[in-house]
Amino acid sequence: MLQFLEKIGEWNPQFTREIKGRLKIFPILVTSAISLIVQSVVFLAQLGQIPGKDYRMNEQYCGIGKSYQEQISDLSQVLSKLQKDFFHYSSKQYFDAEKLENIRTQLQEVKNTRAHLQDILYKQPCPRGQIDMVEWWHDHWGYIFQSLSIIFIFTLLVASTYLLINNLAQEERKGTLNFIRLSPQSEVSVLTGKILGVPILLYLFVALAIPFHIFSGKLAGIAFSHIFSYYIVLVGSCIFFYSAACLFSLVTQFLGGFQPWLGAGAVLMFLTLVFSTAQYSNYLNNGAAWFRMFSPIDATSYLFPNFFNPRHNRAWERYKELEFFYIPIGANVASFIGMHLANYGLWTYGIWQGLLRRFRNPNTPVISKLQSYFLVSFVQVLSWGFTLQNVKNFYPHVGGKPQPSYYDINTQILQNLPIFALFNFVLIFGLTFILSHERQTIQDWARYRYKGTSTRKGWWHNSLLRDLIFGEKSPALLTLAFHSLIITIPISIWIIISQQLNVRNNYAINWLIQDIGRFRAILGIVLLVVLWGIGATVAQRMLLLKTSKRYLWALGTTSALLFAPALILSILNNTIARNSALWLFSSYPWAGLAEASLPIVFMALFTQVMVLGFLNIRLAKQIKLAGESATQALK
Repeated sequence: MLQFLEKIGEWNPQFTREIKGRLKIFPILVTSAISLIVQSVVFLAQLGQIPGKDYRMNEQYCGIGKSYQEQISDLSQVLSKLQKDFFHYSSKQYFDAEKLENIRTQLQEVKNTRAHLQDILYKQPCPRGQIDMVEWWHDHWGYIFQSLSIIFIFTLLVASTYLLINNLAQEERKGTLNFIRLSPQSEVSVLTGKILGVPILLYLFVALAIPFHIFSGKLAGIAFSHIFSYYIVLVGSCIFFYSAACLFSLVTQFLGGFQPWLGAGAVLMFLTLVFSTAQYSNYLNNGAAWFRMFSPIDATSYLFPNFFNPRHNRAWERYKELEFFYIPIGANVASFIGMHLANYGLWTYGIWQGLLRRFRNPNTPVISKLQSYFLVSFVQVLSWGFTLQNVKNFYPHVGGKPQPSYYDINTQILQNLPIFALFNFVLIFGLTFILSHERQTIQDWARYRYKGTSTRKGWWHNSLLRDLIFGEKSPALLTLAFHSLIITIPISIWIIISQQLNVRNNYAINWLIQDIGRFRAILGIVLLVVLWGIGATVAQRMLLLKTSKRYLWALGTTSALLFAPALILSILNNTIARNSALWLFSSYPWAGLAEASLPIVFMALFTQVMVLGFLNIRLAKQIKLAGESATQALK
């Protein structure tokens, strides 16, 4: 064992440090006992449902009960027909006393027979030999497999996330993380050691339950390839969530002891929401599918549909319809699981870029400007890829045959506009504060910018424009403008070139054609982009303040500027006709574009552009003055 630990120490010293601190006799025994107890509870919970003396004939696994149910169903049909005959011969036109008496006698006999059969079916116990125990055990081994699968997911993702965030937060508070930063270990080695070592007791808990999990799956008739695919997806999700937990811990040090509870609580809420919807339906046929794929529950439900949603086969069929740019990735297991793994892998790679930047220098932005361009573009590709799908609407019965109906592409895009707005709002709002710098950083940039210029000849390599677009310490306003262009160009192109928008009888796009129109819709996008530019400028201006609460000032001022006008107008319940010009200055300018005249719209746009220009001129003078002031202070 000592030689084994030495080899591990040579490979990853941090992992060895975590093992020595956690793999002790008492914690190992307690973890092993808890794992065995959980497995026993899951098994005994199913064993407690085994059919006994009180198992009724109407239960699922009683074979003879099915014949009684069929007889009762047949008698109900006969009873319905006799009742119709009774009402028929009771009328004045067809009145027949003899037939009525005969029907009345038959009705009473049928009712008595049906009541007798119902008493037997619902009150009599099922004969022991008529209970299909083979089918019962087959299904309940599947329920055991399902229970362990869900326990693995919640244990590894929620509990391990808490442990990782808490461990890094404690090391930061104690100051030991700074010693680790100064050690010769690489960032990858340290963080990998943390991910492998901190939740190692939870790994032991799951590892001890894996044999029973595989055993129950095989007895339930599940293919080993599906079980193996489940483990691959689970490992991929663990790597993603653990990496995100490390990054969350490094960037939210101001939260103190609340960090692990917030991080683990967010993961728990996300998994619970996905689990509750995966049993009845799914929402993978929209632009937010890539976000939902962070949870391994959808992949688990796809692999084992008979146990996760046995009564809602339509939910599983919707997984089969999943497409990405019309590519049917849900058609088979390989492409569906491969999409999940690709989603985990690409986002994990991006998270590790932030970890490598943030670990050595806690003051550096978690993402560079160049990386932010790739991030914004990547989110647009994912959102548009899962938007462009052939989504089935409903199955109207025409001539007795079900006919599939599909949403047209324009309806699909319009239904996804709120999703585009939500994710892009969060993305731009977050990047505004991540890429915008505080006073000291901007001051140093303004003073030493000329020293950071390239020695290569050429205007571009030494230009201010290049520094504003890609520079690490320069203001991020131009970068945020490019982000807005990346987001709005695809939707603007769709509005301009889509031929289906000319069809006026399409109710889904009626508002875009008759109420607003193509030109006004694009004007609304321009108004919103300019308003976001004003908000970003104000945020950067607030971050240049000398107060210690500048981030709170920036957050509050920017939020009020972007959302207060629309919120106030909605609360006051003002009509669009009376206040159309006011809506043009809000974050939802389309509410006023339908009623406002074009001169008013252009005046509003001109006013916003002038305000944006004025704020940027004042900001540029302030940055220049800050750089000159520092130079004068040294003199």
